[in-house]
Amino acid sequence: LDPGEGRIRTARSFRAWEGGGEYNVIRGLHKCFGMRTAVITSFADNEVGLLMKDFIEQGGVDTSLICWKKTDGIGRLCRNGLNFTERGFGIRGAKGCSDRANTAISQATPEDFDFDYIFKNKSDGGLGVRWLHTGGIYAALSEQACETVIAACKAAKKYGTIVSYDLNYRPSMWEAIGGLAKAQEVNKEVAKYVDVMIGNEEDFTACLGFEIEGNDENLKTLNLDGYKKMINEAAATYPNFKAVATTLRQVKTATVNDWSAICWADGEIYKAAQYDGLEIMDRVGGGDSFASGLVYGLMTFEDAE
Repeated sequence: LDPGEGRIRTARSFRAWEGGGEYNVIRGLHKCFGMRTAVITSFADNEVGLLMKDFIEQGGVDTSLICWKKTDGIGRLCRNGLNFTERGFGIRGAKGCSDRANTAISQATPEDFDFDYIFKNKSDGGLGVRWLHTGGIYAALSEQACETVIAACKAAKKYGTIVSYDLNYRPSMWEAIGGLAKAQEVNKEVAKYVDVMIGNEEDFTACLGFEIEGNDENLKTLNLDGYKKMINEAAATYPNFKAVATTLRQVKTATVNDWSAICWADGEIYKAAQYDGLEIMDRVGGGDSFASGLVYGLMTFEDAE
């Protein structure tokens, strides 16, 4: 729910959109790059759930894999998540207020989805999905979400589906289910099944326990050499990693950033073009759009560069 140029706390109207850390990536893959994508999720079976389904369909993403959960009318059994988001401007940073506890997807179990059918080759009667993208936003929703995301990644790996995962560490989301220790426990297990890992320096430090030498304590300026060294350490620890990538963002204001990205693949580091003083309309979801481009590039071209 978007208050436009205003603040959440004083808004009298909001514009409704669909969105989510993992969903944004597959929507971008379809809308920007024309790829066939589907969302694996769960909604409470009510009018809000149907609205969300309609948004997704307008984005061109397949909704046939949605698991619909019965609800009691007031959200005691399950509900659909809401996210209020201010885009920020100048010195006023972007701000989000999530209302996502007890949602259908936070309760979804591996049994709610036929992962064998989803990832099995078409010649064997499955959908033959080539790529699964998921991430730490979903994993942090609940203890159950932690179990389900691990099961999904395991199933994808079993059938040879490429798995990408955006660590997307949010301390507030992990706090109620075990905090930093739980985040590391879950993400270290997920990492065993990941082919393409996405995350910034804070993500890798908090979720996987890797430190970057020479970074300032507030993570305002990235030590690029230290980050490259950390990526090599991560790749040695998880030899299943085929690529590791992150955006390089130095925030000047909410609407002006210096931006670039780097990607490790096959033992080499590639750096994207450097955009200094990049003007931003809305930074929310910027990392997700980068992930869309990365996935498309890795699926389409011969090399990471």
